[in-house]
Amino acid sequence: MIIGRDRERGRISGLVESPAGQVLVVRGEAGVGKSALLEEAAELAIRDGHLVSRITGVEAESQLPYSGLHQLLYQLLPLNDEVRTVLDVITGRRPDDPPSVMRLGIAVLELLSDLAARRALLVIVDDGQWLDDSSADVFGFVGRRIGGVPVKLLVAVREEVASRFDGAVLPEMPVGPLTDEDAGRLLDHHHPALDARVRQWVLDQALGIPLALLELPSQAGDAGLPRRLHHLYGSRIAALSGPARAELLMGALDGVGTRPGDGGPKPRHRMRNVDEAVACGLLNAEPITGDITFRHPLVRSSVVQMATPEECRAAHRALADVHRDDLERRAMHLAASQVAPDEEVAEALEAAADSAVRRGGAITAVGWLTRAAELSEDAAERARRLSYVTFLSGYAARSDSAPFPVLLTSGPDATVNAIHQAFFEDGDVRSAHRQVLAALDGLDGEPTETLTRLQVLLLAISQYAADPVLWNETHERLAALGDLVTEQTRLYSHTWSDVVLHGRGWAGPLERAAANLRDREPWDVTRLATAAYHLDLVSQYRPHLERVVDRELATGAVFSGMLMLQMIMLDQMGSGEWDAAVRTGERALALQIEHGRHLLAHQTRAYLAQLAAWRGQVPRALELRAEIDAWARPRGVGYVTDLTDSIATTAALSAGDFEAAYQHAARITTPGTFRPYCGAASRTLLDLVEAALHTGRAEPARRHALAARDAGFLDLSPRLALTCYGALAMTATSDGEAAEMFANAASHPAAARFPFELARIQLAHGARLRHARQRTAARPLLAQATETFERLGAAAWAERAGAELRSDGAAPLVATPHLSLTWQERRIAELAASGLTNKEIGARLRLSPRTVSSHLYRIFPKLGVTTRAALRDAMNRPDPEHLERTSPV
Repeated sequence: MIIGRDRERGRISGLVESPAGQVLVVRGEAGVGKSALLEEAAELAIRDGHLVSRITGVEAESQLPYSGLHQLLYQLLPLNDEVRTVLDVITGRRPDDPPSVMRLGIAVLELLSDLAARRALLVIVDDGQWLDDSSADVFGFVGRRIGGVPVKLLVAVREEVASRFDGAVLPEMPVGPLTDEDAGRLLDHHHPALDARVRQWVLDQALGIPLALLELPSQAGDAGLPRRLHHLYGSRIAALSGPARAELLMGALDGVGTRPGDGGPKPRHRMRNVDEAVACGLLNAEPITGDITFRHPLVRSSVVQMATPEECRAAHRALADVHRDDLERRAMHLAASQVAPDEEVAEALEAAADSAVRRGGAITAVGWLTRAAELSEDAAERARRLSYVTFLSGYAARSDSAPFPVLLTSGPDATVNAIHQAFFEDGDVRSAHRQVLAALDGLDGEPTETLTRLQVLLLAISQYAADPVLWNETHERLAALGDLVTEQTRLYSHTWSDVVLHGRGWAGPLERAAANLRDREPWDVTRLATAAYHLDLVSQYRPHLERVVDRELATGAVFSGMLMLQMIMLDQMGSGEWDAAVRTGERALALQIEHGRHLLAHQTRAYLAQLAAWRGQVPRALELRAEIDAWARPRGVGYVTDLTDSIATTAALSAGDFEAAYQHAARITTPGTFRPYCGAASRTLLDLVEAALHTGRAEPARRHALAARDAGFLDLSPRLALTCYGALAMTATSDGEAAEMFANAASHPAAARFPFELARIQLAHGARLRHARQRTAARPLLAQATETFERLGAAAWAERAGAELRSDGAAPLVATPHLSLTWQERRIAELAASGLTNKEIGARLRLSPRTVSSHLYRIFPKLGVTTRAALRDAMNRPDPEHLERTSPV
């Protein structure tokens, strides 16, 4: 019976009875009655015909990723195939990349939506403060989007324990102590025969906490809450026999819940011969199944608090055997069972840490590796594991941005970590380069993980320096190391340095090295993605990056996650998804500033400035450029200063100042050459040629195009091949050559992957054809270029293409309705116009049906339509005057 909770019960009743989806977090201290309110909610929902799913957080499992979510998923099986594909990954049934929080959240939301479409659903999460972070993040994601489906989510958390729900931005309801009057009513209802003196003592001690009001009458003495409840249960626990206490301890340490099924799908220790604990009210026995559960979470914690250290270690040893087939759970119990060094346990912990890193649990892995180092029998193994911890801590970060404690004050890996941190915070390339070379000199020449890490760090610093002198020193040092340099490190050396000089022939090795990214550590993934970017192949690996980036940012290698966002942004820029690229860049920039990675932050600002320049937002681009250049140039960060020169070139082209554009482009690289170790030199090929042609410098433009051909651009990368064909077409000395080179560019397999470059080539060739009075051939090219520039938002190039069309006597282009749509909106509109449902569209574009619906909600007003039939007409008719308008249904 619940007494004195009219307000709270009314709010929960309203949640259960609401036809719409709702979420509520119930917050209060231990024993205040949260579980009773949840129990009443479950009973009310069952009476109303709801399907009720109950999950309980378990402190012993709070470090095991997705352990809380397992409880929900296994209760709600069977799943549809699409959702099962995502969820089987986290349950270990499918060897695939762990999904991001967003992708997993969408899958769970769709699962709940499908179930709720047939029967109203209530999901109850008790002891939410003990949910693992991954599960809590998913429940938070679902809770923030639950309004559109008849699903209710009710979460109870302890007030005094920090949890992920604290920042989940969900509606909350505090539950405080009972008033004096209600406390007296509850006590009298359950203990009507109390002596007046004892009754007053109970009321004074309980302070309105319902659990204390129910339990204290059987006790005497003095204590305080919530400790008094531990003492209350402690006297009963102390009275048990040794074997019964041991059984309770194993159950408590293994996460046995307070209701049958609370433990989830994983096997738990089944407590036996505990009748005396049931008799004294510590345990409940389910009469039909015989399942034994703890009466209250405080019983479980009291059992652990009262056990001696040796009793706990013995229980953990026994539990490690129970979970011998579960790598991470076994390692967790083994670690807690040992005091003295034990190499077998250390190896198990290291294996569990490696597994956690690959699943996006770098923060958890730091703790397990530290414990593995403590338990190492061999000094060399201990040092190696501590080195790994030091390295890993440089990539991981807590959600509050607090740094990990310094685990090593000296040694090579401490040096690697310190140089890495300082370099990405301050960007002093020359100092960092000298420090790494000195650290390499200090090693004994044996192949170690530390040696490899130093080599890769040296390559990263050299890449940012973009200085031939430093790169030559780097290549000489790696050559001197000979066989101590791995094939993968050689791949980084050749692709990160200068693809024109060293990149030929490395696409194949890259493809082999990246064949199974899900089995790679996150830092290896980002290194391979960087190599792929330099070879213009990152689009092949972007789906994996998009799947794992949220996971790494939440619980894994945050530094790698920030680099993944940069790689995703670069691929979005290249593929013409400029709106998405801006969003990705702004997200990356916020994280880089938050974590103090100023070098990465200025690099991301440069990419945002380049996007602004392409779109004709010249003041914004130049403002960002000035800020970036003022930071990067004094530090010698050549890679970033080359980007600022590229931004200036593009901004001038966008503004129509072709002389300034030529001067900026020529500063990056002299026409007819490609400055060594300058990535921007090859990437600005079209910029220099276009600026040269517009300023009457046909000879330097031609010389530069031929230099690209002679440097092997046609075989180096897809983008370089496309731009080389384009430059040759733009500078051709005969119409026949121009037609041949343009045909090669337009038919290149990668042409569609780089729409901005292709449209610029189409514009140039269309203009050439128009001037040669080949108007019939010119118009389609100019129209296609205009459409692409309009879609991208490249206003200056769109105007130039439109001007060519007008000069050709073609009717001026009327802005078609669908040109006002973003790239994503246009894809959705086209698929909807073809007759696909929201669910089918979502499956194609990896979006939820609700997200598709939201896009269509914005698309219809833009096109001036209200039905899908009218949408088909709108997408097919270029003139908005003839669009069909229909009345709202």
